[in-house]
Amino acid sequence: MLACSSVHCFREDKMKFTIVFAGLLGVFLAPALADYNINVSDDNNNAGSGQQSVSVNNEHNVANVDNNNGWNSWNSIWDYGTGFAATRLFQKKICIVHKMNKEVLPSIQSLDALVKEKKLQGKGPGGPPPKGLMYSVNPNKVDDLSKLGENIAKMCRGIPTYMAEEMQGASLLFYSENCFTTNILWIVNISFCGEKVAS
Repeated sequence: MLACSSVHCFREDKMKFTIVFAGLLGVFLAPALADYNINVSDDNNNAGSGQQSVSVNNEHNVANVDNNNGWNSWNSIWDYGTGFAATRLFQKKICIVHKMNKEVLPSIQSLDALVKEKKLQGKGPGGPPPKGLMYSVNPNKVDDLSKLGENIAKMCRGIPTYMAEEMQGASLLFYSENCFTTNILWIVNISFCGEKVAS
């Protein structure tokens, strides 16, 4: 056997340590950056039942909710990086963008924890009723999707896109019949109201 010099042995040990460290880092870091998905049945969707799925992407700071319910299907993206959310209503062939109300919508960490723990499966968590948000949809189209962030621009590209503003107080009664409501996994009900979404 050849005896190794102290410098040579040190390099070999350093290389082994680096490989082991990189492997352990990958094992522990991968779950934190990975996408988590969950599928649930939701009998409380507007105009019938459907199936919802949630994807949380911690690396890009985005959550995506897909509601598959035939013609009443929609999908929503919550971009925590830009502070905007968008919902694409397939029946109406429009996209609605609004600022995220961080007091009502769960943080990406909370949503991610619910998904990981699979607390959104079945008939709901059995906790308090979902919070509600109501938005008035501006009838003017958004001209520049790029100002809303890359994720929303990709989802809404090629279809009419409108901004919406959160409503509170007395204005809620005025719009209650001209609204499309998205019930998102027993967490929050979001209603979009105005002529663009009226049936």
